[in-house]
Amino acid sequence: MSERSVAVLSGGLSHERDVSLRSGRRLSAALRSVGMFVDEWDTDASLLTHLTEQRPDAVVVALHGGEGENGSIQTVLEMLELPFVGADSHACRRAWDKPGAKGEIGRSGLTTPDWVVLPHTTFRELGAQAVLDAMVARLGLPLMLKPDQGGSALGAQVVREAAELPAAMVGCLAYGDTVLAEQLIEGVEVAVTVVDSANGPQALPAVEIVPEGGVYDYTARYTAGLTNFHTPARLDPKAATAVAELAVSAHRLLGLRDVSRTDAIVDENGTVHFLEVNVSPGLTETSLLPMATEAAGRSLGEIYAELVDRAIART
Repeated sequence: MSERSVAVLSGGLSHERDVSLRSGRRLSAALRSVGMFVDEWDTDASLLTHLTEQRPDAVVVALHGGEGENGSIQTVLEMLELPFVGADSHACRRAWDKPGAKGEIGRSGLTTPDWVVLPHTTFRELGAQAVLDAMVARLGLPLMLKPDQGGSALGAQVVREAAELPAAMVGCLAYGDTVLAEQLIEGVEVAVTVVDSANGPQALPAVEIVPEGGVYDYTARYTAGLTNFHTPARLDPKAATAVAELAVSAHRLLGLRDVSRTDAIVDENGTVHFLEVNVSPGLTETSLLPMATEAAGRSLGEIYAELVDRAIART
């Protein structure tokens, strides 16, 4: 393990650049703590030169949003035949498309909130108010609006009154051209990290998320003190088992590998609702994967070092 050379990719040009840089720094420190040689590289015009000339033993993608999760950087790594931790390019594209992922999850028999997907052009061509009225008639209120792609809850808006919809739509469309509107499920919000092992994908303890403002938005995610976390989540044994099974099922159904994080809601009846899955979970001081790792009695460096070895063994 101490002889491995690893390139950690972070930064990039997405809206989540700052978070990605923080994740990259923390992951690099964790890998160095278990004896690996680590270089931190931004995804700029010099990246391909670094990768081809230095050819690390493996690459770990700590990019959030955009190229780090939509399969773009994974495609480049596949072309260069470099081992990397995480889902392959095809699986990344499946998970990145939130409506598509929800569709696959729903068709498998698992539960996900009812939803509709509408591009910006539909509102412009058919009249915004008429489309919004039809949306409310179809789904009811309250609603969760979010871009159909992206992470860190950027652009996500909770709408409880019809009068709030126009402004919420504007805020959502600032981060993408297509809106995913889904029924807002009230309950216990959880995040479940899944890590591949020799025995298959394993769910780490679920993290319960309790934002002070009621909505786990970008500010609540990355500002210390604005959200309370409970790890393991305060669920009864039946619900705890159900959320773990949902996360492992999502990991398998979408063809993911190495590591993923599934976000879900447990309603008052104990039903677990799939929200979305993340192929490059955050690793900052307020991120959920490190909390789950600690609750499992493991270190971040230990887990990712094992994933590096798995990636190298695939070649």
